[in-house]
Amino acid sequence: MSHQIYYSDNLSVLKGLPSESVDLIYIDPPFNTGKTQRRTQVKTERSERGDRTGFAGNRYETVKIGSKAYGDLFDDFLAFLEPRLIEAYRVLTKHGSLYFHIDYREVHYCKILLDQIFGRESFLNEIIWAYDYGARTRQKWPPKHDNILWYVKDLRHYTFNYDEIERIPYMAPGLVGPEKAAKGKLPTDTWWHTIVATNGKEKTGYPTQKPLGIIRRIITASSNPGETVLDFFAGSGTTGAACLELGRRFILVDDNPQALETMANRFAGNLDIEWIGYEPKTNL
Repeated sequence: MSHQIYYSDNLSVLKGLPSESVDLIYIDPPFNTGKTQRRTQVKTERSERGDRTGFAGNRYETVKIGSKAYGDLFDDFLAFLEPRLIEAYRVLTKHGSLYFHIDYREVHYCKILLDQIFGRESFLNEIIWAYDYGARTRQKWPPKHDNILWYVKDLRHYTFNYDEIERIPYMAPGLVGPEKAAKGKLPTDTWWHTIVATNGKEKTGYPTQKPLGIIRRIITASSNPGETVLDFFAGSGTTGAACLELGRRFILVDDNPQALETMANRFAGNLDIEWIGYEPKTNL
């Protein structure tokens, strides 16, 4: 199974893909926050002049490794998205799905645009990904969720692998009996899932990296082994990593050189990936 990673403007790649050639699209476009998204990577080294204290009173020094960033500001966000979403609709198979990941600032405007392209009747769910991590404002209720809009190409024929989705524990297992409690329940449209841990194995250092657990659930539910999954705002390549686990073919697109560098490190040694417009360093 061959995979493709493009270093390119995603609109030009989308226009080059055949119609009805992709079974599932997941995208996590910039949220149009007006800020530069930045993630600084650090490590700690043992030092008597260190700036922090660790186990048994030992001193450690924080050393900056590097920083990765991208701009998150468009003069007209919807005008930027519209031609890309029109192409996304075209390349989806008749049984295909689009999962559109956005935040509370833009979700209402984006839904209206998606309703116009896919049809309001093709909207199936707004999934709320809720987490509890990071700073908390005292000026309003702290925003701790993202929104994922699910649209299908054809309401009569779309993939939803109910029996393949991983079960989660009941919040009150004593109310459902031991048999149901042991089996667990299907997630609802509210998904409680931690962000990528700062010191976790998943961490790539790329800003706004999404957890494998979220993408894995989407791919399992709305595609089948051997089918093609497209992510044209690929970032750190989490969609590709989940596809490799689950036996799906992937097409990833990004025009940020730091994203391609991150993906090159993440997929180092995988000979089934075709790199288009980018040549990974041979020592990766």
